[in-house]
Amino acid sequence: MAAPRIPIDVDPQTGQWSTDSLPMLYVPVHFFVNNHLAIENELGIERYAKLLYDAGYTSAWTWCEHESKVHHLQGVEVFAHYMNRLSQRGWGTFTIRDLDLPSATAAIEVRHSVFHRPDEAGTRSGDYMFTGWFAGALDFILSEAGDPRRTHAHQVFHEGETDAPYGLFRVGPV
Repeated sequence: MAAPRIPIDVDPQTGQWSTDSLPMLYVPVHFFVNNHLAIENELGIERYAKLLYDAGYTSAWTWCEHESKVHHLQGVEVFAHYMNRLSQRGWGTFTIRDLDLPSATAAIEVRHSVFHRPDEAGTRSGDYMFTGWFAGALDFILSEAGDPRRTHAHQVFHEGETDAPYGLFRVGPV
Protein backbone atom coordinates (compact mmCIF):
# COMPACT_ATOMS: atom_id res chain seq x y z
CA MET A 1 0.00 0.00 0.00
CA ALA A 2 1.23 3.47 -0.80
CA ALA A 3 1.64 6.18 1.79
CA PRO A 4 -1.70 7.40 3.08
CA ARG A 5 -3.52 9.77 0.78
CA ILE A 6 -5.02 11.67 3.66
CA PRO A 7 -4.16 15.22 4.61
CA ILE A 8 -2.24 15.47 7.86
CA ASP A 9 -2.09 18.97 9.26
CA VAL A 10 0.20 19.74 12.18
CA ASP A 11 -0.44 22.79 14.33
CA PRO A 12 2.94 24.55 14.52
CA GLN A 13 2.34 25.76 18.08
CA THR A 14 0.84 22.67 19.73
CA GLY A 15 2.14 19.86 17.53
CA GLN A 16 -1.45 18.48 17.35
CA TRP A 17 -2.08 16.41 14.23
CA SER A 18 -5.42 16.59 12.43
CA THR A 19 -7.10 15.23 9.32
CA ASP A 20 -10.21 16.88 7.94
CA SER A 21 -10.21 19.03 11.11
CA LEU A 22 -10.42 15.97 13.42
CA PRO A 23 -7.55 15.63 15.93
CA MET A 24 -5.40 12.53 15.39
CA LEU A 25 -2.66 10.65 17.23
CA TYR A 26 0.34 8.84 15.84
CA VAL A 27 1.63 6.15 18.20
CA PRO A 28 3.79 3.03 17.83
CA VAL A 29 1.78 -0.19 17.37
CA HIS A 30 3.51 -1.88 20.32
CA PHE A 31 2.44 1.00 22.59
CA PHE A 32 -1.20 0.70 21.56
CA VAL A 33 -1.33 -3.11 21.59
CA ASN A 34 0.46 -3.36 24.96
CA ASN A 35 -2.06 -0.94 26.48
CA HIS A 36 -4.92 -2.87 24.90
CA LEU A 37 -3.66 -6.17 26.33
CA ALA A 38 -3.10 -4.68 29.79
CA ILE A 39 -6.69 -3.42 29.96
CA GLU A 40 -8.01 -6.70 28.54
CA ASN A 41 -6.09 -8.64 31.21
CA GLU A 42 -7.46 -6.42 33.99
CA LEU A 43 -11.12 -6.29 32.86
CA GLY A 44 -11.44 -9.61 31.06
CA ILE A 45 -12.24 -9.99 27.38
CA GLU A 46 -16.04 -9.94 27.69
CA ARG A 47 -16.21 -6.74 29.75
CA TYR A 48 -13.54 -4.98 27.71
CA ALA A 49 -15.14 -6.04 24.42
CA LYS A 50 -18.49 -4.58 25.55
CA LEU A 51 -16.89 -1.27 26.52
CA LEU A 52 -15.00 -1.10 23.23
CA TYR A 53 -18.11 -2.00 21.24
CA ASP A 54 -20.13 0.86 22.69
CA ALA A 55 -17.30 3.41 22.44
CA GLY A 56 -16.40 2.27 18.93
CA TYR A 57 -20.02 2.42 17.78
CA THR A 58 -20.36 6.04 18.94
CA SER A 59 -16.98 7.00 17.50
CA ALA A 60 -17.72 5.45 14.10
CA TRP A 61 -21.08 7.23 13.92
CA THR A 62 -19.43 10.56 14.81
CA TRP A 63 -16.60 10.04 12.30
CA CYS A 64 -18.99 9.06 9.49
CA GLU A 65 -21.22 12.04 10.22
CA HIS A 66 -18.24 14.39 10.07
CA GLU A 67 -16.69 12.86 6.95
CA SER A 68 -20.00 12.73 5.07
CA LYS A 69 -20.27 16.50 5.48
CA VAL A 70 -16.62 17.30 4.75
CA HIS A 71 -16.45 15.12 1.62
CA HIS A 72 -20.13 15.34 0.56
CA LEU A 73 -20.60 11.57 0.76
CA GLN A 74 -23.84 9.63 1.17
CA GLY A 75 -24.92 6.06 1.79
CA VAL A 76 -22.53 3.30 0.81
CA GLU A 77 -19.90 5.91 -0.12
CA VAL A 78 -19.58 6.84 3.55
CA PHE A 79 -19.07 3.23 4.62
CA ALA A 80 -16.53 2.62 1.84
CA HIS A 81 -14.68 5.82 2.77
CA TYR A 82 -14.55 4.70 6.41
CA MET A 83 -13.11 1.28 5.50
CA ASN A 84 -10.56 2.97 3.25
CA ARG A 85 -9.48 5.43 5.92
CA LEU A 86 -9.16 2.67 8.54
CA SER A 87 -6.93 0.80 6.10
CA GLN A 88 -4.86 3.90 5.34
CA ARG A 89 -4.31 4.59 9.03
CA GLY A 90 -2.77 1.17 9.71
CA TRP A 91 -5.50 -0.70 11.61
CA GLY A 92 -5.45 -3.42 8.95
CA THR A 93 -6.68 -3.84 5.41
CA PHE A 94 -10.47 -3.64 5.44
CA THR A 95 -12.47 -4.96 2.49
CA ILE A 96 -16.23 -4.81 2.16
CA ARG A 97 -17.25 -8.28 1.00
CA ASP A 98 -20.94 -7.47 1.05
CA LEU A 99 -23.03 -4.43 1.90
CA ASP A 100 -26.79 -4.54 1.43
CA LEU A 101 -28.65 -1.52 2.76
CA PRO A 102 -32.16 -2.89 2.09
CA SER A 103 -31.42 -5.85 4.37
CA ALA A 104 -29.15 -3.79 6.70
CA THR A 105 -26.34 -6.33 6.42
CA ALA A 106 -22.63 -6.22 5.74
CA ALA A 107 -19.64 -8.51 5.75
CA ILE A 108 -16.16 -7.07 6.24
CA GLU A 109 -12.87 -8.84 5.70
CA VAL A 110 -9.81 -7.73 7.69
CA ARG A 111 -6.28 -8.66 6.71
CA HIS A 112 -3.05 -7.57 8.37
CA SER A 113 -4.88 -6.51 11.52
CA VAL A 114 -2.83 -4.51 13.98
CA PHE A 115 -3.72 -7.29 16.44
CA HIS A 116 -2.62 -10.22 14.26
CA ARG A 117 0.67 -11.73 15.31
CA PRO A 118 1.69 -14.52 12.93
CA ASP A 119 3.97 -16.06 15.58
CA GLU A 120 0.84 -16.63 17.69
CA ALA A 121 -1.34 -18.10 14.90
CA GLY A 122 -4.60 -19.60 16.08
CA THR A 123 -4.71 -17.74 19.37
CA ARG A 124 -7.33 -15.14 20.19
CA SER A 125 -7.20 -11.69 18.66
CA GLY A 126 -8.05 -8.19 19.78
CA ASP A 127 -9.98 -7.63 16.56
CA TYR A 128 -13.19 -7.59 18.59
CA MET A 129 -12.32 -3.91 19.01
CA PHE A 130 -13.57 -3.35 15.43
CA THR A 131 -17.11 -4.72 15.85
CA GLY A 132 -18.73 -1.55 17.16
CA TRP A 133 -17.05 0.42 14.40
CA PHE A 134 -18.83 -1.55 11.69
CA ALA A 135 -22.28 -1.32 13.30
CA GLY A 136 -21.87 2.38 14.08
CA ALA A 137 -20.90 3.17 10.48
CA LEU A 138 -23.75 1.11 9.01
CA ASP A 139 -26.29 2.57 11.43
CA PHE A 140 -25.20 6.09 10.53
CA ILE A 141 -25.89 5.56 6.84
CA LEU A 142 -29.19 3.82 7.62
CA SER A 143 -30.21 6.76 9.79
CA GLU A 144 -29.23 9.28 7.12
CA ALA A 145 -31.50 7.38 4.70
CA GLY A 146 -34.39 7.65 7.19
CA ASP A 147 -34.19 3.99 8.14
CA PRO A 148 -34.79 3.52 11.90
CA ARG A 149 -33.31 0.00 12.05
CA ARG A 150 -30.19 -0.61 14.08
CA THR A 151 -27.61 -3.31 13.62
CA HIS A 152 -25.19 -5.38 15.63
CA ALA A 153 -21.79 -6.63 14.49
CA HIS A 154 -19.94 -9.76 15.50
CA GLN A 155 -16.66 -11.38 14.63
CA VAL A 156 -17.07 -14.68 12.79
CA PHE A 157 -13.37 -15.56 12.99
CA HIS A 158 -10.02 -13.76 13.18
CA GLU A 159 -6.98 -13.81 10.96
CA GLY A 160 -4.88 -16.83 11.83
CA GLU A 161 -7.74 -18.73 13.48
CA THR A 162 -7.63 -22.25 12.01
CA ASP A 163 -5.15 -20.80 9.47
CA ALA A 164 -7.66 -18.26 8.14
CA PRO A 165 -5.86 -15.75 5.89
CA TYR A 166 -8.19 -12.95 7.06
CA GLY A 167 -10.69 -12.07 9.77
CA LEU A 168 -14.39 -11.87 9.00
CA PHE A 169 -17.10 -9.74 10.58
CA ARG A 170 -20.83 -9.69 9.91
CA VAL A 171 -23.30 -6.92 10.63
CA GLY A 172 -27.06 -7.41 10.66
CA PRO A 173 -30.28 -6.04 12.13
CA VAL A 174 -30.82 -6.27 15.87
